[in-house]
Amino acid sequence: MTDNFKEFDIHEIEVGMKESSSHTITDNDVVAYAEISGDKNPAHLDEEFAASTRFKKRIAHGLMSASYFSALFGTKLPGRGCVYVSQNLNFKRPVYIGDEVIATIEVVGIDVVKRRVFFSTTCKVKNKVVIDGEAEMYIPPKG
Repeated sequence: MTDNFKEFDIHEIEVGMKESSSHTITDNDVVAYAEISGDKNPAHLDEEFAASTRFKKRIAHGLMSASYFSALFGTKLPGRGCVYVSQNLNFKRPVYIGDEVIATIEVVGIDVVKRRVFFSTTCKVKNKVVIDGEAEMYIPPKG
């Protein structure tokens, strides 16, 4: 199989390793996420409704931004074959259409015996944290 995925063995991972990616939120992204998830909350889709909220304009789905962590885990670190065990999320600020979201994952702990890697997870917009949390990934044996 030819692809651009990274694939780390548990013994190759070290505390402090990190990966990031950036994504600019578009109207099409928000509409597509609403269709896929079924979350058609007017705070995400209706300008008039959103103007009456504390945010004053449409906001992106929080879990859409958080999904960028999953992409980093599955393609960069630890890479192909890893499986989510857990993720907690703290939503700190709204993400608006047009915002550039920078998602970062960083290794903060490793349990070689249980084949688990622990991460801090952060999304930022304009250098301000919009989401943070922790994740735990299972790393299957290679081969």
